[in-house]
Amino acid sequence: MSTLRDLVEEHTTLGPADIDHLHRLAGDWLLLSDLSFADLLLWVPIKGEPRQPREFLCVAQVRPVTAPTAYQDDQVGKIVGGPEVAHLEVALTQERIWREGDPVWYGDTPARHEAIPVRRRDETDLEEGFSEVIAVIGRDTNLSTARTPSQLELNYLTTADDLAQMVADGTFPPRRHPGEITSAPRVGDGLIRLDASGKVTYASPNAQSAYRRLGFNAHLVGEELAKLASRLSADPLEGNDAAERILASLRGEFPPRMEVEARGATVLTRALPLLPAGVPIGALVLVRDVTEVRRRERALMTKDATIREIHHRVKNNLQTVAALLRLQARRVDAPEARMALEESVRRVASIALVHETLSMSSDEAVEFDGIVDRVATAATEVATTSFPVHMRREGTFGVLPAEIATSLVMVLNELLINAVEHGFPSAEDTDEEPPPGATGEVVVSAHRFRKQLHVTVADNGQGLPEGFKFEGGNRLGLQIVRALATGELRGSIELRNRAGGGTEAVLVVPLGKR
Repeated sequence: MSTLRDLVEEHTTLGPADIDHLHRLAGDWLLLSDLSFADLLLWVPIKGEPRQPREFLCVAQVRPVTAPTAYQDDQVGKIVGGPEVAHLEVALTQERIWREGDPVWYGDTPARHEAIPVRRRDETDLEEGFSEVIAVIGRDTNLSTARTPSQLELNYLTTADDLAQMVADGTFPPRRHPGEITSAPRVGDGLIRLDASGKVTYASPNAQSAYRRLGFNAHLVGEELAKLASRLSADPLEGNDAAERILASLRGEFPPRMEVEARGATVLTRALPLLPAGVPIGALVLVRDVTEVRRRERALMTKDATIREIHHRVKNNLQTVAALLRLQARRVDAPEARMALEESVRRVASIALVHETLSMSSDEAVEFDGIVDRVATAATEVATTSFPVHMRREGTFGVLPAEIATSLVMVLNELLINAVEHGFPSAEDTDEEPPPGATGEVVVSAHRFRKQLHVTVADNGQGLPEGFKFEGGNRLGLQIVRALATGELRGSIELRNRAGGGTEAVLVVPLGKR
């Protein structure tokens, strides 16, 4: 199914500013749908031949949560014309809300048609008062369950009519504030209607319950909501901010959403001015009790902080172990023993790198490229070859879960050290002078394919010795590589000579559920 932007760009002459306005409307019109107890369909006039009857295209649709839908089938992408769109034509050309006409039938479902012109006002336009009707909202109400409305439903419908007029005036929907949270209370979460003086004229039962959680046990009707919000808030500054936002909505402004905390409860609020025909008549305040949501978020934040602290301490402990091994290596006279201890230092340090990265992350995953680069740099620093060896990485490892990263860094550390130490002649093992400008190169390549990570460590060195056997080798480093690759990583590894000279190790690691 094409998106709203795709449909509008393909079938109409509307510009980018018009499309942005329609996107804002589609992001906010669930409020109008729920208050109206009606389906909303967004119709745009499509390009056609001059003097031909106009046709309309449905580019968006929303169903109410508060009432049964009038449409069982999706209407987006539908093109209609003729008598079926007469009400849309009136709203578009006469630039007014259309409410006339008898009910229509969709199969066995009776529905009432209404049409609301969608006007876009551009406050930054140089031409003062610039505005135009760019689309029409079809408001279609399922009449199969019609009954005498309750006080709640009457307040919903009255507020819906005010918002519909604001859509026709071009004052709704508002532009989103920079950095504003996108979540917003819905009509069923809690609705409060204020008069022009800021006093509550109606509060739904859920809104009353939300304020009771904040510590207000009396009835909201008749209260000045701005003063009440200031009085209830646990933080005086937050309370003053909440009061100011309610007063701003009474002045015709669209303040950002905010949360009010008191007595351990948290209520998300959104204040909207009611400006039918440009006249401020009060405000609509939507509220949602988000106490449990915020409690769970705080618990998760505490858990994340604890996990990061654990990784930080593990990193510190590993660095302490590495330092002790390094001290011990300096006191050992036997070259083989000293080399074994130095290799252990590098292995412990490589694991510490993973825990250091995890201690700065908010989840159990690491950006692995930086770790590979640091391990590669460390491998070149300990090289004792007769000429320089350069490390290079191709491709990206991306983000890896901690259980893969810890084993993979060990494997790569061993492969890189092995490539440097055994792929190129050391200064101690040869008396020959290297050719002028001779350099060695080790390339680490990584790419993802079909939920697998393919890693290659290749060098341009002297290749594997004759009769080399990877499976039966007695080198500790290669034993570690083989055990981790096939065990912890559940993958496969192959070590072979390259066609152009040198050696390459090919590692394949599955990235699916473990």
